[in-house]
Amino acid sequence: MGLALVLGLAAPLAAQQLVATERAEVVATIWAEARYNFALWDRVRADWDSALSANLRLAAQPQSDVLFYRRLRRLVALLGDGQAAVIPPAGLRSRIARPPLLLESVEQRPLIREYAENDEMRVARPERLAEILTVQGVPAESWIRDSVLPETSAATPADRWQRAVQWMLQGEKGTTVNLLVRLPGGAQRGISVTRSASLNDRWPLERPDIEIDSLPGGVVVTRLNALAEEDVVRRFDRAFPDFAGVTGLIVDLRHAAGGDRRWGYAILARLTGHAFPAARWRTPQYRPVFRVLRAPDSAFSWYGPPPDTVLPAGDRPGYAGPIAVLASNATAGAAEDFLVAFRNATRGVIIGETSAGSPGDALTIALPRNWTLQLSVTRHAFPNGEEFAGRGIQPELTVLPTVADIQAGTDAALERAREYVGGKKR
Repeated sequence: MGLALVLGLAAPLAAQQLVATERAEVVATIWAEARYNFALWDRVRADWDSALSANLRLAAQPQSDVLFYRRLRRLVALLGDGQAAVIPPAGLRSRIARPPLLLESVEQRPLIREYAENDEMRVARPERLAEILTVQGVPAESWIRDSVLPETSAATPADRWQRAVQWMLQGEKGTTVNLLVRLPGGAQRGISVTRSASLNDRWPLERPDIEIDSLPGGVVVTRLNALAEEDVVRRFDRAFPDFAGVTGLIVDLRHAAGGDRRWGYAILARLTGHAFPAARWRTPQYRPVFRVLRAPDSAFSWYGPPPDTVLPAGDRPGYAGPIAVLASNATAGAAEDFLVAFRNATRGVIIGETSAGSPGDALTIALPRNWTLQLSVTRHAFPNGEEFAGRGIQPELTVLPTVADIQAGTDAALERAREYVGGKKR
């Protein structure tokens, strides 16, 4: 049974919180706020006006709030914005959950990278690095493409697919998901897991904002998994008071998305001895008179300051050794601004995959009945004006992960970065 049907029927209509007029108000507000605030209209391929009409008709139908939420996700996904999201009220978030499995897309195949220990998982034993072959009897690729991908907001196909894999098992809390998995050795077996971690819960497999590992030969890996809080800068400074003994530094941004670019710039300020320009941004200035002039888009006038200049940190010792930065198709938001600034600093190379192409500052907008909309209100570019929204930032050294490598315990991008900072710059 398809995910849409499962979710549409799971919650009885008697439990719905919204009436038709309230659903229509939410839809209309999303349409209007996005049309006024979204900074990337030239990239929208869908007919936004037709989407409004279609969703108003759907809003008039009797339905559960869960189904309404999924329809809103489809609407917002039409923007092609990795920052875009519709966030339901707390009561509804508590009813939507996924099993405590950390999933990752590798070669567009869903792998179980990790799971949170609980009583159920100790019985199910979902082996790490196993590949999910079917969900509820449906081939995994079909499940993702038909039921998950249309509701996933992203700017590039690669990022959309990896996000869909992360959330492919989401559904009504407390329901069971039956999976067929292929173990790393090739054997297949079925497992059943419960959707227990709701959208209200802290995700039990959330990565720390910063992780630091030492490798042989004085090479250090700094994994910046989030740039949301200034504390990540303080922790970086505590870990590297003077970079004593560090012969090579690898900054891993493969799981970083969102956050505040200032914290990334503060870290970069300790990795260079000269000033360099950062990403530039601009935001629409709405001019209604352009509609009188029949301009194609009344928001083609922009406000944007010159790009910021990042200065070397003057209060702490800097690092002058070799650096490599790892990126993936999940590297987005403030982490992409980090990539721009790093390239401008000419301190090393970016290794891995093309980034997500979802830069920009996300505005959170209140909707009726405690719903919330989030979308990008700025568009970012290199100092020369070259934009990367919808395209991503290409690495100097492309290294694509493979299922065979990962199941063999090999991190090919990390190994290539070790070679680079160790002097093997082939």
